[in-house]
Amino acid sequence: METKTNPKFLLSLLFLSLCLKSRICFGADTITANQSLSGDQTIVSAGGKFELGFFKAGNTSNYYIGMWYYKTVVPEQTIVWVANRVQPVSDRFSSELRISDGNLVLFNESKTPIWSTNVSSSSVSSIHVVLSDNGNLVLRAGSDSSLPLWQSFDYPAHTWLPGARIGFNTVTNQTQVLTSWKNSDDPAPGLFSLELDPNGSDAYFILWNRSIRYWTSGAWDPKSRIFSLVPEMRLNYIYNFSYVKNKNESYFTYSVYDPSITSRFIMDVSGQIKQRSWLKSQGWNLFWSQPRKQCEVYAYCGAFGSCNENSLPFCNCLNGFEPKLKMNWDLQDYSGGCNRRTTLNCGNGTNGTTDNGKKLKKDRFRELTSMSLPVGGQSVEVGSTSQCESFCFNDCNCTAYAYVDNKCSIWSGDLLDLQQLTADDGNGKTLYLRLAASEFKDPKSKKGLIIGVAVGSAVGIAVLLGLIVVAVLRDRNRVIGKSVEGSLVAFEYRDLQEVTKNFSEKLGGGGFGSVFKGTMRDSSVIAVKKLESVSQGEKQFRTEVSTIGTIQHVNLVRLRGFCSEGSKRLLVYDYMPNGSLDAHLFNCPNDVLEWNTRYQIALGTARGLAYLHEKCRDCIIHCDIKPENILLDTELCPKVADFGLAKLVGREFSRVLTTMRGTRGYLAPEWISGVAVTAKADVYSYGMMLFEIVSGRRNSEPSEDGKVRFFPSWAAGVITSNEEGDVLSLLDPKLGRNGDVEEIMRVLRVACWCVQDDEAHRPSMGQVVQILEGVLNVNLPSVPRSLQLFGDSQDIVFFTESSSSQSSHAPSNNTSTASSQTKSAASSTISKRSEDHQTST
Repeated sequence: METKTNPKFLLSLLFLSLCLKSRICFGADTITANQSLSGDQTIVSAGGKFELGFFKAGNTSNYYIGMWYYKTVVPEQTIVWVANRVQPVSDRFSSELRISDGNLVLFNESKTPIWSTNVSSSSVSSIHVVLSDNGNLVLRAGSDSSLPLWQSFDYPAHTWLPGARIGFNTVTNQTQVLTSWKNSDDPAPGLFSLELDPNGSDAYFILWNRSIRYWTSGAWDPKSRIFSLVPEMRLNYIYNFSYVKNKNESYFTYSVYDPSITSRFIMDVSGQIKQRSWLKSQGWNLFWSQPRKQCEVYAYCGAFGSCNENSLPFCNCLNGFEPKLKMNWDLQDYSGGCNRRTTLNCGNGTNGTTDNGKKLKKDRFRELTSMSLPVGGQSVEVGSTSQCESFCFNDCNCTAYAYVDNKCSIWSGDLLDLQQLTADDGNGKTLYLRLAASEFKDPKSKKGLIIGVAVGSAVGIAVLLGLIVVAVLRDRNRVIGKSVEGSLVAFEYRDLQEVTKNFSEKLGGGGFGSVFKGTMRDSSVIAVKKLESVSQGEKQFRTEVSTIGTIQHVNLVRLRGFCSEGSKRLLVYDYMPNGSLDAHLFNCPNDVLEWNTRYQIALGTARGLAYLHEKCRDCIIHCDIKPENILLDTELCPKVADFGLAKLVGREFSRVLTTMRGTRGYLAPEWISGVAVTAKADVYSYGMMLFEIVSGRRNSEPSEDGKVRFFPSWAAGVITSNEEGDVLSLLDPKLGRNGDVEEIMRVLRVACWCVQDDEAHRPSMGQVVQILEGVLNVNLPSVPRSLQLFGDSQDIVFFTESSSSQSSHAPSNNTSTASSQTKSAASSTISKRSEDHQTST
């Protein structure tokens, strides 16, 4: 009987035999002794989380063995570990990763080993490598998985994955250090590293060149279970942090409560440690970074480079200098610093001497104002600025000098860690930089120009005066702006330049743009916001602005008009003479808001938000509620500012919010989880702000006794005891315990209700208004578990509310609660004004 063979079966057998012969089948998670990896072959962890293979770094021709998230987890290739950081290969097809003499070894094109796990093992025949779903590449002998011979978690590159450790082993003297890439195209170890203090201080440092410390976490506090200088760890609702210290080892590790969240820490090429989470709709979302300001990174701009927080790029060469390595500079690797354009005469034996009968010009000093002085200055005993200059001038090794507070400091060699500050920054100093004489313009060369200008000026003055007269007469008849819809005015850009004196008086700024003060011709004062990164075209922008312009409420800042010319987008608002709430709470020790006023500000803000959420044609989510965005008019009536702007910039919430300073402490958990953001995100932010209204300080800042307490957790513990005296201890010390206890208790309980992890368990802003008004009598939910303090053996974390009883979070309208409100005449005026002036869209 004839037997037929299935062709597909034969092909499968052939493919299997080829795989088993010497190469790895695509998708396998293991490399065994008779297998190797080269070319485009990869291995993938069993659960499809991570992939390992050859990758190309940036625009170079270099290839490396590395690990990245599998494409179904993170579509864009994101490298988390590199084996051969220092020695790349140029041909991935002729290079090979395989088991050799009990080690995992990378051989280059010449079959020369350039990287190895470098361990000793007696079981050479049973050695194999497995890529785990946590991103750990493990070298094992046989089936014994308890004690790996080697693992990539012990040798991190620039990424710190959940489950990995950063620390050191006192027995093996092995250290785990995060080290930045050199630049975006080169994974070689850069200048910046994160490591645990080997001297046993239980603190982590970010180091420059493994020597200069420029940031520290502070020591680990076992009682509060945070690092002393990272109080925002108390805001954690994603990670479970652990610090372990015993006689054999010390290390810090973390895990993610929700396994569906993809998150990582990186030691970035910027010199900052960054925490990022992957959001499918937005990519890698920056949630936390330290140091917070780029220019706080030591020597970020290299020698003779100046860092400026208010410019992009952050780094610029000083006058008279140019990038040393332009290619690296373009890759945002500024570590090479800057070189002089012109060599100094001094130091070459020619300063002031003659050469071929020609007298060479002496070096000079250029004045650099509003600078942070570089490191490494030496003090010189002289009595004046001129003597300080003379001392530096006569020393050819002297690069710069400064005379500050009757003290002379000089610098020799390279200038490092320079920062350009704003003109109004009181920390700015004047530095005098030595340059070649040719870097200065010769005054003699200007004589001819001056004569020409003088003659031309005489001829042109008459014409100019005539033009001025015509312009003035025409300007008197010109009206600034024109009404486009109701009271909304379309301004010309030049008009706003005029009324703001070319945007000279800055009132503040944030992620949406900067705000400037302006004075109209009728002497009315306005606030002009210059928007940044507006995504709409002019027609769509005008439509959105017109919608915002129709929204009128006594607790919302009124939009007076706008400007849309080319790429310029500006909004014009009523000016609020009492500034923003944060200035009164945190920055004005002599201007104290009494409790009655604070209560009315809390109530008025709630009314404004309730109007945006519930009364407008379409629900408007603010997305950035914080004291900086609550403005106060002449009567201290609160006005919610910047509403509707999230939509104007295209609702790119992640990008906008993470670029704002000081906003992180108000973000609801759903921002990081990637779920759709609703009006309940504003409720959470409002609750966090309520805590600050009571305490008069930022939630995570030290209290008056110097201790770093997360105020919401502290307040939650106090109000649980229901002791009136303790409640008054939570009040801003500047108020001297003068406040209505029942109102304080009510505000804090509302705040606790607003900051529930699950948005379904938070109240609406309409409910908040009714409770604060005393109209709605409800049994407020108990303090959320997310704010309760636990024993020393547990971390202070934000627990998911779905894991607890839901009945404790749902208010009952049938339960009566005593309600009384004590209001002063002044606060009654504010309250009545808020009630009488509410209007409908």
